[in-house]
Amino acid sequence: MRIKALNPVHERTQNIMAFPRSDKFDHELLCLADTARALSHPGRLAILALLARRNECICGDIVEELPLAQATVSQHLKVLKEAGLIIGTIEGPRICYCVDWKAFEKAASGLANWFSGIQSRTSCS
Repeated sequence: MRIKALNPVHERTQNIMAFPRSDKFDHELLCLADTARALSHPGRLAILALLARRNECICGDIVEELPLAQATVSQHLKVLKEAGLIIGTIEGPRICYCVDWKAFEKAASGLANWFSGIQSRTSCS
């Protein structure tokens, strides 16, 4: 079934598929972008800060500490885990999460190196 576009411009372009061009970038830059994407939400930053403060695996306590719904916290944990910034281990019926400090330090170093490599020495104004 084909859905008719409301805007005629979309009718002409709806069958054109976009192809990702991320394969044109080096692996290090792609990893850095994944890390930045994972850190791009205040909820995920709050979760990382909570896990870092506790410095232990946390199971259900995350929802009690943050102003977010369980489903939202679960989605944020999934993003952080996929980015490699946290580790989830199964303990009985629950998954407990903690910071992967080695990956975290690598990400922090990568971001710092990237920023220092592009810092402008003069103002453009």
